[in-house]
Amino acid sequence: MELRVLRYFLSVVREENILRAAEVLHITQPSLSRQLAQLEEELGAKLFERGNRKITLTEAGLLLKRRAEEMVSLADKTEQEFLTLSGGDDITGVISIGSGELSSVSELSKMIFSFSQKYPHIHFNFFSGNADTIKDQIDKGLLDFGLFLEPVDVDKYDYLRMPIKEHWIVVVPKDSPLAEKESITPEDLSDKPLILPSRNRIKSELASWFGVYFKEKNVFSSNNLINNAALMVEEGLGYALAVEGSVAMYGNNKVLVKRLYPDLISTSVIAWKKHQPTGVAVTKFQNHVRMSIEHKKV
Repeated sequence: MELRVLRYFLSVVREENILRAAEVLHITQPSLSRQLAQLEEELGAKLFERGNRKITLTEAGLLLKRRAEEMVSLADKTEQEFLTLSGGDDITGVISIGSGELSSVSELSKMIFSFSQKYPHIHFNFFSGNADTIKDQIDKGLLDFGLFLEPVDVDKYDYLRMPIKEHWIVVVPKDSPLAEKESITPEDLSDKPLILPSRNRIKSELASWFGVYFKEKNVFSSNNLINNAALMVEEGLGYALAVEGSVAMYGNNKVLVKRLYPDLISTSVIAWKKHQPTGVAVTKFQNHVRMSIEHKKV
């Protein structure tokens, strides 16, 4: 498969019409149709269902779309990295970072700001997701860095611990009997339906905080996005536990955010793949992050 043909394929997917895609690509419709037919023949699978007004993807087409996006993205990233090999303070490039919803994003933003003062032509792409998705993207070379809430398995990565604490909170309905409390204890939640983060390691940490008051039957739902969990709290489905940074921008008059007692604190790390050759931009940002964290420790 040629990258050029994969780009043609993705253009057709976006336009949902071969004629419009041909116009965008500045090639003739017969030429584009021939390229797509050759691609289907090469793969031995039908990629499109052709309708009167638009085309839709078959199951094989959906699989190729996902893989083509990864391959084209990696190719573009590789080309950009080679453009930066000359080095110097005038370097350009794109640094891709994946992260969950954490307080340490604020600290990372400060590092990016100071880095951008020195290297204004380096740009940043951000990807939001859970730890498993971000690690998968790093392993495929689509992300340069991941920001993870601990505990997390980072055996395959080099990492630095972020200089900020992640306090846990609980999102409660405004009309809950717990709404008047300053902080929430394990006993307060012992008979309440719980909405917990989906990662098993995090669930274990929370179970340890609950101690004897943790009951598996009380776990109503698992969720990896606090905004969705908070909507469930609004509807009276449960009480959602999350790190404070994930709800920093969440505003709603139907729910309240309460600290836990005893205080439950986690840490986070910024990680990148071990022994991975990187472009100049990524290497310089690694060094900048390391120096910024060391400076915080002084």
